Amino acid sequence: MAIWKIAGVQMDCLFAGHTHNLRVIRSRLHEAASHGAQLVLFPECALTGYCFSSREEAWPHAETLPGPSTETLLADCRQLNVWAIVGLLERDGQNEHLYNTAVLLGPRGQMQRYRKIHLPCLGVDRFTTPGDLPFAVHDLGGLRVGMNICYDAGFPEAARVLTLLGADLIVLPTNWPPDAQRVVRYIIQARALENRVYYAAVNRVGEEHGYRFIGQSRIVDCSGDLLCASDDAREVILYAEIDPEQARAKRLVIVPDEYEVDRVGDRRPEMYRPLCQ
Repeated sequence: MAIWKIAGVQMDCLFAGHTHNLRVIRSRLHEAASHGAQLVLFPECALTGYCFSSREEAWPHAETLPGPSTETLLADCRQLNVWAIVGLLERDGQNEHLYNTAVLLGPRGQMQRYRKIHLPCLGVDRFTTPGDLPFAVHDLGGLRVGMNICYDAGFPEAARVLTLLGADLIVLPTNWPPDAQRVVRYIIQARALENRVYYAAVNRVGEEHGYRFIGQSRIVDCSGDLLCASDDAREVILYAEIDPEQARAKRLVIVPDEYEVDRVGDRRPEMYRPLCQ
């Protein structure tokens, strides 16, 4: 099974600066592709910024899907033969809902979306609609990818469902402020370890309306070990190699018939009823 090279773009985002942000995203996409990346990941709300003070302020900066930005980025993906995941604000013209969305774009015009399901009382999430699409895993042609966004990482059920759907890699575009240090320190590697999946959390840097974003993006292997990480809040592109075969080998045999663990196969779903109450 082929090895995939992925890139996580830790970048600053200009508040309500769609034109500037799109230009930076395109530049970083080309740079990552020139270094051999096949899948390039960007932060939450990378196109728009995050710290809007009202729904009315945010709405003009949201786009329908497909829309002008995704069409531009799809053209780049076709040209470069790469996949990209980009955070943006999505507006649904039929029911006027506003969503915090991550969109997956492919080299043959593919487009899939994930709408953030768990919403904190913070930034634009105070005014967005909870995601209404079921968790899904998308096959990029040998690499199976699931998407969460930021606060979703704090809910182990989200990553577990993606694992059960067959994800090799879970991608987390995020906007971590300083209070998220414990998520960086404990949660991301735990999600990879407990599900035996690769996990890529891609944060932004910079400031908006008094909020500072801490960077510290990281890509974790399916044993919970860091493949690469940023230790600070500077703009950087992280690169890592993903082996889907490793993520699919759920049963670990340390000593045959004496020490074997399978964090998926050893589950006891019949004992988990309170989770759905």
